[in-house]
Amino acid sequence: MRAMILAAGRGERMRPLTDHTPKPLLDVGGQPLIVWHIQRLAAAGFTDIVINHAWLGSQIEAALGDGSRYGVHLAYSAESTALETAGGIATALPLLGNAPFVVVNGDVLTDVDFAALRPTLAALDGSRRLAHLLLVNNPPHHPAGDFGLLPDGGVSASAADGEGLTFSGIGLYHPALFAHTPAGQPAKLAPLLRAAMAQQQVSGQAHRGLWLDVGTPERLAEADAIARRWAQP
Repeated sequence: MRAMILAAGRGERMRPLTDHTPKPLLDVGGQPLIVWHIQRLAAAGFTDIVINHAWLGSQIEAALGDGSRYGVHLAYSAESTALETAGGIATALPLLGNAPFVVVNGDVLTDVDFAALRPTLAALDGSRRLAHLLLVNNPPHHPAGDFGLLPDGGVSASAADGEGLTFSGIGLYHPALFAHTPAGQPAKLAPLLRAAMAQQQVSGQAHRGLWLDVGTPERLAEADAIARRWAQP
């Protein structure tokens, strides 16, 4: 089973920190933010990881190398300009293969148990089930939420249905979801998910543990404080 970490964003809200350092390499708890994802994925058995990048991407490759120091194999999907989420995933499909895969936003800090997601990932069949989303309580900066988690585990495109929650940026996808998304062109993920939701092809679950969108210098400081507690023996 493979995983992908999305790391192509410019990090505008994090400037000037990101003017010379890509956001995934910002220090959190003594190591780059993206390394926390790599370590958690590796511990869960996801040892083939694809990372897309655009802004200052060469720094990401130089810092992380082939992944051997983390016990994984890293492959890179370089984008001349950021292609949005769906465009980035579609472009990376040749590296991801034909089986379902996990995608993680590179700019969140979370304690998600990726190992526990493996059975759900394997159940994505490419027809009846195309995606499974991890949803979190609506943060203060996004009170309206994104989608509705239904009692049967389905996900509605309307946050007014079921329990209105926010998409965590962590999803399980079958490559078939991106079958009609051209590689190398910008494309957003939300329209693909909403179309699949209309066909009851998307399931989801609520993650009640730690999840932090590291999108501003203030939240970067919060993430750093949390990760430093993790790093203590």
